[in-house]
Amino acid sequence: MSDIIQLLPDAVANQIAAGEVIQRPASVVKELVENALDSGADDIVIHIKDAGKTLIKITDNGCGMSPTDARMAFERHATSKILSANDLFCIRTMGFRGEALASVAAIADVELRSKRVEDEVGTLIHIVGSEVKTQEPVACNNGTTITVKNLFYNVPARRKFLKSNTTELKHIINEIQRVALPNPEIKFAFYHNYSPLYELVKTNFRKRIVDVFGKTINQSLVPVKEETSLVNITGFIGQPKFARKTTGEQFFFVNKRYMRHPYFHRAVMQAYEKVLPPETFPSYFLFLDLDPSGIDINVHPTKTEIKFENERTIWQIIHASIRESLGKYNVVPSIDFDQSGSIDIPVPEKEGGDRSYPEIKVDPGYNPFDQEKEISTGNWGQSSRDSQNREHWEDLYSGAETNYREEQSQLSFKGVEPENRQTEEKFTGKKVLQLKQKYILTPVKSGVMIIDQKRAHERILFEKFMEVLKSESVASQQQLFPQKIELDAGDAELLKNILDDLLSLGFDIREFGKNTFVINGTPGVLDVSSPEIIVEKLLEEYKNSPVDARAKAKEQVAISLAKASALDYGTDLGKVEIDHLIDNLFACATPNYSPEGKKVLTIQPLEDIEKMFNK
Repeated sequence: MSDIIQLLPDAVANQIAAGEVIQRPASVVKELVENALDSGADDIVIHIKDAGKTLIKITDNGCGMSPTDARMAFERHATSKILSANDLFCIRTMGFRGEALASVAAIADVELRSKRVEDEVGTLIHIVGSEVKTQEPVACNNGTTITVKNLFYNVPARRKFLKSNTTELKHIINEIQRVALPNPEIKFAFYHNYSPLYELVKTNFRKRIVDVFGKTINQSLVPVKEETSLVNITGFIGQPKFARKTTGEQFFFVNKRYMRHPYFHRAVMQAYEKVLPPETFPSYFLFLDLDPSGIDINVHPTKTEIKFENERTIWQIIHASIRESLGKYNVVPSIDFDQSGSIDIPVPEKEGGDRSYPEIKVDPGYNPFDQEKEISTGNWGQSSRDSQNREHWEDLYSGAETNYREEQSQLSFKGVEPENRQTEEKFTGKKVLQLKQKYILTPVKSGVMIIDQKRAHERILFEKFMEVLKSESVASQQQLFPQKIELDAGDAELLKNILDDLLSLGFDIREFGKNTFVINGTPGVLDVSSPEIIVEKLLEEYKNSPVDARAKAKEQVAISLAKASALDYGTDLGKVEIDHLIDNLFACATPNYSPEGKKVLTIQPLEDIEKMFNK
């Protein structure tokens, strides 16, 4: 029997390596920009076309390469960064494995032009699918230019699984941010389809953050600085009130290399404990500088997963440094005792203060067993819905039996003060309570109905927006003073992608220079006082959506806009506002569920309530 084990051809081995190193166009951009940094460049220009699927071109003014080095750079495991195994534990360069160029050349059409300062002419190398087509002298500028065309042309299965241009472009922007942020002393320019997305000048770290993420982030940044014998931590964190519902502004860098580290992320989140709005993420841009011998970056081909020798100690230092910065800049109280359940005792004035006991009003004729015989069902709104659905909810809702009194209830009767109660009660006879500025409680025949006020409002707005999209006729409310909004490059591209859908919903938003837009009008169905905030929240909700298909883009925009425009938890509602919300909810075709399928209301049966008291 003949031997069956044989060495793989270089082209096949390089394609296998490419499967680990090059996952998408963003991977190519990352590897080539890191090589440019290692070459000593301080001016890097990035051109891409069709989100990198058609063209990726990186130009730098670094040291350049000799003809021999230029050819050797495409050999697998060829590197100038390490000479022995010990060098793996003292790495300060970005690349070191010698896999990037060989992997890219195996799955694309690659052209390299490079020249050193001391050379008269440069070198041109053209490689297609690991096969060298040309190597010849060429006139070119000092430094290196690498052009990558038709990525994955010979691996159609990989190319087929690439996402939309919007998604792939977002990944490229993320990679550029991860390289540009820790290197503010380097000039970066980034163009997509010949349009500038970033033109970053040499500056300091704080200004680089502002240049990348927009001017609005500047007011939220809190400095962090901690020096220890083990690690030095510098950078900025965001104030809790500016936290966002999506991730994207959370960055760890170790020795200027971006890394993902869930364990250290928990240190940050625990430092924000009790001061962060629920389901939000604070911004942070943290540099860790320590001896390279204390870390291992040779864990994963993309080099974003890093192991630390003293992980637990560093966790404590990160947590303490962030808590210190939050306290130093008065973001959290300096004395952080748990005061849940405590009683606020008013301090009397020193002189002339009113020290009399509070007056308690008592209704001597109140009988908790009295029943109100006539309950108004209120206005059920105007909507084209199923008549059986309406009859069901009207019958259920009109069965309220219990008459609540504000003075005796532990739940506050929101929006109704003693002096104007009669005025409020003229509008409706419904009995409603707002609990914790989050839930609405109202009696029904079978027990108590509990409504999530935010989800209810989302359902109402969503159905309005969908009607607008179907009718294709919407009134736009023009702003007296148009609002200008500046976004980071990723959000700007996302907004461009959905502008047509927003236009059909009644928004009038126009581009106004690089990553800047002007909001001239908003949908007439919305009561919008701050349109720029609505647009920012809309983008956050849209990014949170798992849907990536353009077929459902309009529906997704309607969902995102409904969530962005809906009243937030913590909003205090008056009785008339609650009645209006309930009426509009039951005028909806599907009042039970939010646009995302979450439960809007539930009924606590009277039998279950009675069981709780009979235990």
